[in-house]
Amino acid sequence: MTRANARELAVHLIYSQSFTGDEPKDLIALRLEKEYYQKLSADNEIYEERPSRPQRAYIDAVVEGVANRCDDLNEQIQKFSIGWDVTRISRLARTIMQLAIYEILYVEDVPTGVAVSEAVRLAKKYDGDDTGSFVNGILGSFARSLNTEEVK
Repeated sequence: MTRANARELAVHLIYSQSFTGDEPKDLIALRLEKEYYQKLSADNEIYEERPSRPQRAYIDAVVEGVANRCDDLNEQIQKFSIGWDVTRISRLARTIMQLAIYEILYVEDVPTGVAVSEAVRLAKKYDGDDTGSFVNGILGSFARSLNTEEVK
């Protein structure tokens, strides 16, 4: 499994957790259970290959990290989504941006540009080109603000 597929799987899990409220560890254990996972492979190609240990560690870390920092991540989205209340942004777009911001801030081996471009790719794949542009605008502003803070 590639990191891109692991990221996409993490988006599915974070999105699901936003509805169920399940503990991240319980949700991951259920969704990655072999038989359940195999059933999902008929609906989506990312479920055709199970995560490797490094990819599983990444998935565990980001799903739990986003769940634990959800309010802070939403504050960042709100700060850069001028004219939009964060609660009016689609749950899927919000999930994708939460993961990207989490990766930028807390996952050392994910460059900012990769986090942004992967978020845009996922937003376009699941929610259309307009959502991809919207996500790109918010994450681009967020990333530029970090670069400005580092220069000061």
